[in-house]
Amino acid sequence: MVTINDQWFTVEEIDSTTFAISEYGHWEKVHSFLLIGKEKAALIDTGLGIDNMKRITDQLTDLPIVVITTHVHADHIGSHGEYETILVHEAEEDWLVNGIKGLTVEQIRKEMCRDITKPTPKEFNPEIYTPFTGKPTALLSDGDLIDLGDRLLSIFHTPGHSPGHICVLDNDREYLFTGDLFYMDTPIYAFYPTTDPVELLNSLERISYLEVTRIFGAHNTLGIDPSILYEVQEAVYELRRKDVVRHGTGTHEFKSFSVKF
Repeated sequence: MVTINDQWFTVEEIDSTTFAISEYGHWEKVHSFLLIGKEKAALIDTGLGIDNMKRITDQLTDLPIVVITTHVHADHIGSHGEYETILVHEAEEDWLVNGIKGLTVEQIRKEMCRDITKPTPKEFNPEIYTPFTGKPTALLSDGDLIDLGDRLLSIFHTPGHSPGHICVLDNDREYLFTGDLFYMDTPIYAFYPTTDPVELLNSLERISYLEVTRIFGAHNTLGIDPSILYEVQEAVYELRRKDVVRHGTGTHEFKSFSVKF
């Protein structure tokens, strides 16, 4: 059992080669995930950027790390600059290179520094915080496979929360990493101008038919029972039947989760 004591990050072992790296001191309770293969490791997102995630991954593996970006929002690309290999879906290459669309730096800084409950590093200054920008190493498309050596990952393009959002399926363990497409405890966001409620619902429907052993969203509850996918299917049908799949219809509550359009 791996134990890492860190002032900012919480490391939780999912299995002996899979780790959640969480930032519970921030109101968004962001999770990033390190998946270790025989030849290389994949880091699904790099968190808020309040502190340097490489300090943690260096303690967990000495293999080359490939960063897989679920989507280009500030709370998922914070430590991208610490890694050499960065993958992003082709629909958000421009966001990564030239900046996140639809949100001003002022808005991002406001969200980044509110409701913090843990001490932040001295280097973190919310007044000058700027999201990572840079050129990706390679672009991802729907159906791409990433081989870590004895561990194969499948890429699912799941737009809606953002144009280039992806989910990652660990085929060997049947873990599904859903980024901001699906999580619990707070509403799934599809109300920003850059979101698309219709695409979000199509993406939720698509993952609801996958056979998986566990679901890992990028926020809040860590590890979700896959039986919830039946509820996701029912919610998709209900939202379509009610004709509310568009911006401005508000928050729609279900037994285990909610969606805000």
